[in-house]
Order: sequence, then C-alpha cells, then structure tokens
Amino acid sequence: MTHQTRDLSLEALSRVEGEGAMHVVIDGKTVTDLRLQIYEPPRFFEAFLRGRAYTEPPDITARICGICPVAYQMSACQAIESACGVVVDEPLRALRRLLYCGEWIESHVLHIYLLHAPDFLGAGSALELAREHRDVVERALRLKKVGNHIMDVVGGRSVHPVNVRVGGFYRVPTLSELRGLLDELRWARDAALETVRWVSTFTFPDLEVAHEMVALRHPSEYAVVDGRVASDRGLDIPVDAFLDHFEEEHVAHSTALHAHRKGGGRYLVGPLARYTVNHDRLPALAREAAADAGLGPECRNPFRSIVVRAVETLAACDDAIGLIEGYEEPERPAVPVEPRAGVGHGITEAPRGLLYHRYELDEDGAVLSAVIVPPTAQNQDAIESDLRRVVVENLGLRDSALQHLCEEAIRNYDPCISCSAHFLDVTVERR
Repeated sequence: MTHQTRDLSLEALSRVEGEGAMHVVIDGKTVTDLRLQIYEPPRFFEAFLRGRAYTEPPDITARICGICPVAYQMSACQAIESACGVVVDEPLRALRRLLYCGEWIESHVLHIYLLHAPDFLGAGSALELAREHRDVVERALRLKKVGNHIMDVVGGRSVHPVNVRVGGFYRVPTLSELRGLLDELRWARDAALETVRWVSTFTFPDLEVAHEMVALRHPSEYAVVDGRVASDRGLDIPVDAFLDHFEEEHVAHSTALHAHRKGGGRYLVGPLARYTVNHDRLPALAREAAADAGLGPECRNPFRSIVVRAVETLAACDDAIGLIEGYEEPERPAVPVEPRAGVGHGITEAPRGLLYHRYELDEDGAVLSAVIVPPTAQNQDAIESDLRRVVVENLGLRDSALQHLCEEAIRNYDPCISCSAHFLDVTVERR
C-alpha cells in the first residue's frame, strides 16, 4: 500500500449539544494527532455566581443546558442545602426524583431516536429517518412528550423549570394532577420496552473499554438524586470528598476542562458507568429487558450505550409510575433553609453522568465561590482515547466508512457541549 497521510477534519460536530470539532491526522498506520476540539466560548457561570444570593444558583445554573436543566437545579439545591445544614423531607425527595425521571425520559429519547439511531440505520438525520421509519419517529416524539409533561406538571414548565427552589418546590402538584400522567406513562413504559428490543437489533462494532466506571450508588434504588460516589474498582466516598479524588485541568485544544482521577487515571461517567455500578439496583422489569437485549451485569462497549439508555428510559418510566401511585401530597412545599457560612457539595446523575456542584457561602448566604463539574468535561479524555482506538483499529476502511465510524464513536457519549442539531459534513484530505 502506498504511504499516505490522511487528515480527517470535522469542523462542526452534528447531532450533539453545542459547538465542537474533531481533528485526526494519520501518517501511514500511525495516528499522529487526535483532538476533540471544544471551541464554544467559555460561559463563566462559576464566576458570575459569586456574590449572588444562596437562593439563586438553581435558577441560574439551569440555564447552562436546555436539555438537562433539572440536573443543574438538583445538584445546586443539594449543595446549597448541604452548606446550610438542611435535608429535605422524603416526600419532597421523591417529588424531585419524579421530576428527574421526566428529564431522563425526554433527554434519553431525544438521543436514542433523533441523534444516535440514524447512525445505525444509514440515515443522515432524523428527517431522513422519518421518511423511512415514520412510525418510529412518531413513537419517539410521543415518548419525549411524556417526559416533558412530567417536567411541566412538577417543575412548572418543560424547559428551565420554574417551580424548583432550595428546600423543595414553590408549589407541589396535587394527587389528581399526577394521576393524570399515569395513562400516558403506562403507554410510555410499553413503548420504552419496545425501544429496548428495537435498539438491541442494531449491529454494534466491537470495542471494550477499560476505563474506571464512576457513578452514584444508593443502598436501595438506581441512584439518581443522591448516593455515594462509587466505582467498579472499589471507590466508595461521600459526595463531599469528590474533589479529594478527582481534578480538572486545562488542555490547549478545548475551552472545556478535562477531568481525571487524582494521581492519574482516566474514568467514565454516564449510562455505561451507572449500569455497570448499579445493575443490581435496576427495577426488575428493566433488568429483565437488559438481559433479553443481550446485556450482562456490566456493559463496556460504548457503541451499546444506546441500549443502556433505552434500559434507563424504561426504568425511569417504571419508577415514575411507582412514585405517582405512592404519592402523598407533602405537608409543605419546601423545608426552611436559613443562610449560614459554610461549604456544601451536591452530586446527582444527569442523563449524561455525574454532575458535581460545590458552593462556599458567607454568613448572609452570598456565594463566595462556585465549582461545577459537568459530565462531558469528565468524559472528554475517555472520548478521545476511545476515538483513537476506533481509528487505529479501522485504518483499512475507506474514508466515508471511517468518517461514519468516527461520528458514531463521538455520539456514543451524547456529549453535551451546549445545544446543536444540524447535520455534519466531514471532509477527508489525503496527502
């Protein structure tokens, strides 16, 4: 074979949230350069939270993402409540979990059907998918609407909910309002089960990753709103010890920080990590569906993440039904939270993985400092590592096939750079 240098440039990633690019240079059989470039301007949320009142971070940080605002609200509330020495009542915690179920449903369904499935079905976009599989896309839109409806009823609206506050909610829904969701949720549970079966029929490239899998773990449930930080390698720490074990660093090709284990070590958060750490905590229906779909007690193939997301969607639908059927309206919409000087930490499981918040407050409740570590920042190093393996192991592919595989490899992680849904054109230059 003639020696070639190949330059693969993805100037604008598509079907991901936000603005980023990929650059790969291959010299013969060697990858000499590979960068997942995040060029979206930094947004400085941590800086302009300084000086704001302790009641404001949930609403401010929700604006970081229109797809997972609840995740930012919940982690912010936890951190502020931790700093102020407050723990919410169990009925309010359950209502927070229900709101989170809505976000998991709408976010996972968006990714599974409209962003990721086209890769496996030979479609260039969701519009192309709709032309060939109209019934599939109609199911997706109805499923996503169920998640949005939960967020609307519990959170006040489906995008950037306005009903969440430190200590709980401004208003709690009535039993009749929540029961009004049950018929559609029961349909959604059946549709989610069908989704697991559907995506399990896709053809998946072989790729087993060795990253440490890190997720929240709860004693009795599939962790979403709280728990300890655990891993498949024995890590088991409280939330307030997160920065003792993980750290971020700046890399020249990205405006987003890269996170890694202190002392070195790549790790992964998100659906694969949650599933691997918490398979035994899945509801029985979801655990059985995962087994029927060919998943074992762990999953280390990023290409199969679409199956794990479908399993988690099923779990969220089933969980939401149980939460509503057992709902008793709380005596009060929120517990009192009085400001005090202190430091608080909060971690919840955003659809894409661990979302960490840390706030330091003065005696009047003003924010002195803020630290926010989102899932995609934690996964970027793993994404680049896995992408390098994909390229190296598939150098014999033609440019168009390698292009498709690179795009799919990135979308495995549903990277949330910000918000974007336009199609990607990839140019391959051979020298």
